[in-house]
Amino acid sequence: MITFENVRKTYPQKGGARTVILEDLSMVFPQGRNIGILGRNGAGKSTLMRLISGAELPDQGRIRREGRISWPLGFSGGFHGSLTGRQNVRFICDIYGAEFRSVMEFVEDFAEIGTFMDMPYKTYSSGMRARVAFGACMALDFNYYLVDEVIAVGDASFQKKCKAVFAERRQRATVLLVSHSVSLLKDFCDIAGVLQDGRLVMYDDLDSAIKAHTAQNIKPRKA
Repeated sequence: MITFENVRKTYPQKGGARTVILEDLSMVFPQGRNIGILGRNGAGKSTLMRLISGAELPDQGRIRREGRISWPLGFSGGFHGSLTGRQNVRFICDIYGAEFRSVMEFVEDFAEIGTFMDMPYKTYSSGMRARVAFGACMALDFNYYLVDEVIAVGDASFQKKCKAVFAERRQRATVLLVSHSVSLLKDFCDIAGVLQDGRLVMYDDLDSAIKAHTAQNIKPRKA
């Protein structure tokens, strides 16, 4: 279970002002329910994922985590550009206490980037980075998988492979998915929330969340 208790998150602006991303958020993300997060660009969806993972800290409040939580797929901050893909995977295995050989075999089979696996990560295209990052995450056992849009990148073959692996993982773990794709949410999520103006409103059914998100998008932004 992941619990937010009165969490506030802001970012500084020029002139000393601060942009509020989350305002006094108290929320429980239950294990066993696959959760989608909707919101306009800039609403704070990716920030929310980084807070859940621990990659960022809140300004105020507390976040309680139970179980193993993945890094946010789509967030490449955990991969070192000067290390090769193979070295990055070994580093991840060391952090999570995973057996390197089996993880590496899975990543190589999944990513299909051949000899590039032994080249510096910074030389990879965005698609190659997505392949390695997704493969490394799916090779490890987590209670929560945090997915930030990465399923929607790459060619049709890669997307098909992602969805197949993702569908298997969601049968035994909880998925938190950020996406602009309504079809992806319908495929992989049970419930969803809409993030707007620092508030996250959860809905028990996807159709209500999608309706609220659609209505939000046709309203003018606040000045």
